[in-house]
Amino acid sequence: MQELECVVVETSSSIDSAVIWLHGLGSDGYDFQPIVKSLSLPESLGVRFIFPHAPIRPVTINGGMEMRAWYDILEMTIERKVDSKNIAESCAQVEAIINAQIEAGIPSKRIVLAGFSQGGVIAYKLGLTTQSKLAGIMALSTYLVESDALTDAAENVNGSTSILIHHGSEDPVVPFQLGMNAREVLLNKSYLVEFESYEMPHSVCPEQVVDISKWLQKVLLKSF
Repeated sequence: MQELECVVVETSSSIDSAVIWLHGLGSDGYDFQPIVKSLSLPESLGVRFIFPHAPIRPVTINGGMEMRAWYDILEMTIERKVDSKNIAESCAQVEAIINAQIEAGIPSKRIVLAGFSQGGVIAYKLGLTTQSKLAGIMALSTYLVESDALTDAAENVNGSTSILIHHGSEDPVVPFQLGMNAREVLLNKSYLVEFESYEMPHSVCPEQVVDISKWLQKVLLKSF
């Protein structure tokens, strides 16, 4: 299995938690690196931010052009026909990062898994199938795949893990309805969901960054 290269930013000289943040299609790990400073997290939290680079692969909906992608998208229908094998491979690669942090001394309950767009798909899929109990799952402007296979919260190690869903009401890339659909599926299976929408396209806005900071502080302080 190919080991993913990562951009790493630490907020303190004493690290006791980690946020693994996955970028969107065609971007890379540097995309969200600047957000660390904007989050203004207290140094006492001691967070290691890890921004992996997705593998480079051809993407069908972009004419087979090779780019960084967590998986191939075969059709841009509302159902989002995707390559499930690619998703499984990416989940395994990101789980290796989780395991490396655990081996480095950070308990899984001090690890947040986050993702934007395609990266959010992986954050959902891995966060809801891993056997590692996480501090939180953050899904930004994204959607849930293979929801039919999702277990009820009572049967899932992350059934009581906070799940933050953010979506732009004007998103032309991942329709707002897909974010709402994920929320509905998770609530119906009794997961702990916090949902917020913003008047924005397929992006991140300043108001949202403030809310993300508050949520990260809440879930990481709770997990001490």
